[in-house]
Amino acid sequence: MTERAVSPSEQAEDSALDATLRPKRLADFVGQDHIRENLSIAIAAARARGEPLDHVLLFGPPGLGKTTLAHIIAQEMEVAIRVTSGPAIERPGDLAAILTGLQAGDVLFIDEVHRLPKAAEELLYPALEDFQLDIVLGKGPAARSIRLRLAPFTLVAATTRYALLSAPLRDRFGVVYRLDFYAEEELAAIVRRNAGVLGVEIDEEGTLEIARRARGTPRIANRLLRRARDYAQVRAGGVITGQVAREALEQMRVDPLGLDEVDHKLLRTIVEKFAGGPVGIETIAAAISEDPDTIMEVYEPYLMQAGLLQRTPRGRVATPLAYRHLGLGAPDALQRPLFE
Repeated sequence: MTERAVSPSEQAEDSALDATLRPKRLADFVGQDHIRENLSIAIAAARARGEPLDHVLLFGPPGLGKTTLAHIIAQEMEVAIRVTSGPAIERPGDLAAILTGLQAGDVLFIDEVHRLPKAAEELLYPALEDFQLDIVLGKGPAARSIRLRLAPFTLVAATTRYALLSAPLRDRFGVVYRLDFYAEEELAAIVRRNAGVLGVEIDEEGTLEIARRARGTPRIANRLLRRARDYAQVRAGGVITGQVAREALEQMRVDPLGLDEVDHKLLRTIVEKFAGGPVGIETIAAAISEDPDTIMEVYEPYLMQAGLLQRTPRGRVATPLAYRHLGLGAPDALQRPLFE
């Protein structure tokens, strides 16, 4: 049985639940221990001085808690937060309107900051360094520049593509953290906590089964927990045991490593159509009808973390572990030297 389509009402419910499942304080945030400890020190110091927190840049694969940390920073600093994203800011004027509307100490969160237009990015430089905004009025010989004073604020920026940020923008952040994939026990703690928030009865085996298949990502763990809750409610009396969790996840076509249909399709395409690689990302994207950026940002990081995929100068290569996971024979004679 294939996984059914998700309706708009279910998507809205999931978004609302995501908001309720997010921890509100650093003390409740599970995982990323070094980031949590360093942020707690920086926040305590900033509050003691009565100053805004230094600008923060968070990067890493999607679903690891960048947005959650931005809201926690605002909550811990006891200030308001304004949320936007790089693609939403089309013109420098859009960013200027946001910046001039901030109050002293506010947090501005820009998601996918690497997609900020160049003109808007350059407008951001004096705002980050001197809390000033340079605006040009008019055009041609009659044009004149005015400088506006901004209230001191904290920019929290998030990106999944750190390498695409320009050096001048990266250098203006005083706090830079990379978020890593979560360990299985950390995901289990998140599943336990959020099962309590949702009012779902779950045993330890069910908790570990969901954590094991969550690809090291809290967002995926929460999604799998909600779908297991639905399955348990309809077919298992509302209790998520280890067996119920396995049945629910198998129905969703999520295998014991956390790979879904797209992951299997990607690996099988490399192995069966391109003899295990090397093969370029554009070729893979065309073969499976997926966007190259989606493959690089969503699927590749975990496949590489799990040792199923390698990047080489000539393209992507399926590893011997990928062959074993797919139940196929060893790499052919052309590919084997890559691993010897």
